Amino acid sequence: MLSRFVLTLAAAGLMSTAAAAGQSSQAAPKPPSTEDCLACHGDADAKRADGRTVAVDATRFEGSTHGPMACVDCHADLAKLTEFPHADTLAKVACASCHGEIGSKYHDSIHAWAKEKAGLNVAPACADCHGRHDIAKKTEATSRVARANIPATCGGCHDGIKHQYDVSIHAAALKKGQSNAPVCSDCHTAHTIQRADTTAWRLGLTAECGSCHAGVVESFTRTFHGKVTQLGSTRVAACADCHGAHDILPASNPLSTVARANLVTTCGKCHTGANERFVQYDPHPNPQNYQRGAILWWANRFYWVVIPGCFGFFGLHSVLWFWRSRKETPR
Repeated sequence: MLSRFVLTLAAAGLMSTAAAAGQSSQAAPKPPSTEDCLACHGDADAKRADGRTVAVDATRFEGSTHGPMACVDCHADLAKLTEFPHADTLAKVACASCHGEIGSKYHDSIHAWAKEKAGLNVAPACADCHGRHDIAKKTEATSRVARANIPATCGGCHDGIKHQYDVSIHAAALKKGQSNAPVCSDCHTAHTIQRADTTAWRLGLTAECGSCHAGVVESFTRTFHGKVTQLGSTRVAACADCHGAHDILPASNPLSTVARANLVTTCGKCHTGANERFVQYDPHPNPQNYQRGAILWWANRFYWVVIPGCFGFFGLHSVLWFWRSRKETPR
């Protein structure tokens, strides 16, 4: 009798477990696979009611850096979808859920401020720069953020600035295949882009240019402009004030702001009354370069002799005087 009762309880327990398992499987349906999504989105003619395409090139997606992932890894709100088609409006993809550090940097940038705080929907987010379903590594030539493609990517929004950059010496070097030629992200960074009209930006500009032009910046720091800038003032000229920002040209180009024929105009922006004699001033003096300035070269050599000679002579004089005074002092 007792054994029959135990068997009855065991059977009831097994039935309860099976029922719970069945309910659990119904409560947690299998997420849609990439193949499920491509059943509709893989059609090149797939469009919304308003005519906008929703087609996804399966080949390009599979070849992208996200190719091994499933659609619902990014479109997380579709993970529990049980019926198709889904709603037209989906939750925004949270790239920061995987790329947290980069997301934090972006949220401190002027782009994020414009989009999230100023309400400018045209301000770029991740997909505007990196793409959507065809994201490639920056080391790949087809990537929107490969060095050679960055000017065009940024130019999608900053078209006027891109036209200025395209005629610059930096762009010319990039087109020649020089991998170290500056592009937008070298000066402005990639994700922490800041306003260019702030004191912090202006004070950091010289160091930024110096990351490539170390010798030129070193000579700049010897001048009044450089010394005052190092003291934290933004009232004097820095690199971009004389050379330009995006349309920088070599001094040999007659259109350059630092071409000999244009120096009076360039310097006159700050120095009212500047004339041909005024612009003979060397903004990048190098006392080690005789060809650049013979007078400065000789003056530097003269002081290398005079200053050690003066201190050496008076030092020796002081030592001898001290020795004599001790010798003549009564004991």
